Amino acid sequence: MKSYPLSALALGFASLASYAAPEAIDRAQWPFSATPRATFSEPWAMTFLPDGTALVTEKRGVLKHVDVKTGEAHEIGGVPDVAYGGQGGLGDVILHPDYAQNRVVYISYAEKGDGGNRGAAVARATLELGAGGGSLSDLKVIWRQTPKVSGGGHYGHRLAFGPDGKLWISSGERQKFTPAQDMKSTLGKIIRLKEDGSVPSDNPFADQGGVTAQIWSLGHRNPLGIAFDAQGRLWEHEMGPEGGDEFNLIQKGGNYGYPEVSNGDHYGGKPIPDHDTRPEFIAPKIAWTPVISPAGLVIYSGERFADWRGDAFIGGLSARGLLRITLDGEEATEAARYDMDARIREVEQGPDGSLWLLEDGDGGRLLELQPK
Repeated sequence: MKSYPLSALALGFASLASYAAPEAIDRAQWPFSATPRATFSEPWAMTFLPDGTALVTEKRGVLKHVDVKTGEAHEIGGVPDVAYGGQGGLGDVILHPDYAQNRVVYISYAEKGDGGNRGAAVARATLELGAGGGSLSDLKVIWRQTPKVSGGGHYGHRLAFGPDGKLWISSGERQKFTPAQDMKSTLGKIIRLKEDGSVPSDNPFADQGGVTAQIWSLGHRNPLGIAFDAQGRLWEHEMGPEGGDEFNLIQKGGNYGYPEVSNGDHYGGKPIPDHDTRPEFIAPKIAWTPVISPAGLVIYSGERFADWRGDAFIGGLSARGLLRITLDGEEATEAARYDMDARIREVEQGPDGSLWLLEDGDGGRLLELQPK
């Protein structure tokens, strides 16, 4: 059994909201100001539109169009019914690479199935904006987690378009453990698709057909952040069990080991072998014990925080802060941790180079970070 600091052993699910990250930086020494711009009910994700306004998702199934300068927000109609509960609900929202021409957006959400089972789904739709709101039209589901299972945890369902123009989806193992290693399941995987949901012929397992063809990498637990760096490398973070949150560089066809290996143990103390005991599995670039409960990921490319260009930023739920990660080629190091005194669910870069955070939970604020 691995040895944990007392703070990690005492953490547990119930106390996540009250856990403070060690060595958090005093807010008086923040290198940025944090200005509240709007408030939401259980916000989960955001993305910016070309005009500088934003779309924000709320877990209960609400998509909002937000003027981030005034805080004025209007609901977007046409969102499908979501399976709200636990970690489930409306999830990510991103724009098609050609959004300025086609107005296509992508959303992820938890979807009900037969017998009370649930699974993540991804849909694309056309966004029609108007005075006082807007709507989604021509909505089409292009991907579903396979299989749907019971429970309300570990959907993952973060979305990103890569420099290759392909759609990337993080898919959690739904707290079922072994499906992360099952090639006939999309649970515990990173998925790569074309914009319409079809399978690219150069996926690593494309010749096997079926859902296996969708898989890019496997052996993941609960991946809640994916982002590409300027060199086109895909980085991912995921929640570990009791200890062992991970920050990974994703390789084509790579197996990251869960649940065969982890730098944490199962809740309740059942041990899991460390990564270094099984070199055939890809080890994380960073592992956190005590956990940070990572959520949201952006790799900064703006001018406003020029010294941070190329760094990754991760929201911390149990860490209640923002983490800055320096990337050096294929290596990563935690460089700083900023105490935000709130669970941070989402991190995004604005069009002008500001950093934007969404606090977790009911009454979660949208914060704009600017250099002091």
